[in-house]
Amino acid sequence: MKTVINIILFLVIVTLSYFLWESIAEPIRFEKAKKVRYDATIQRLKDIRTAEVAYLAVNGKFTGDFDTLINFIKNDSIPVVKAIGSVPDSLTEEKALEMGIISRDTIKVSTLDSLYDPGFIADSLRYVPFTNGAQFTLGAKILEIGSKVGSNTLKVPVFEAKVPNRVLLKGLNEQLRINLDDEMLKMDKYPGLKVGSLEQNINNAGNWE
Repeated sequence: MKTVINIILFLVIVTLSYFLWESIAEPIRFEKAKKVRYDATIQRLKDIRTAEVAYLAVNGKFTGDFDTLINFIKNDSIPVVKAIGSVPDSLTEEKALEMGIISRDTIKVSTLDSLYDPGFIADSLRYVPFTNGAQFTLGAKILEIGSKVGSNTLKVPVFEAKVPNRVLLKGLNEQLRINLDDEMLKMDKYPGLKVGSLEQNINNAGNWE
């Protein structure tokens, strides 16, 4: 009888030890997996921002359509100011320009080649990493800032690209994801990752910055 009790106690101890270890290990695994997904997604959002800023420079507005943005990257060009001539070591480029030693010319270069590293796949821009095809939500509009009476309103083009944690972290521990969302909402933060804003002019900042 004593042997049976000892075996039962041993099994209870092993079981409790396992659950204790899991209670510590699971949040660690969650944070590691979250970091991998967040890092990849932040880079993708930075790539979207790069394209949007270039699109604004050429078209005077942002776009809320991925097809338009991707087509711009693959098939359009952007103006680049190029210095013609050599700047002497003793002068700055501005001084050499004033003296006529060099000149500047604006040329058109491929958007894809000028903005991204070789091998960049523009068609991937819309997809959230690690989600098996989920897409970012993309939007753009003209934001009116200031008084809406008379001519005091300032119109500012803005864009926003985002993905909620429930999509980005799908497949990870659901309760830990819910806890993360609750923490972010309590701090008045978007429960996920996003760049830009349709509600205020934040200079195209990401919520991770």
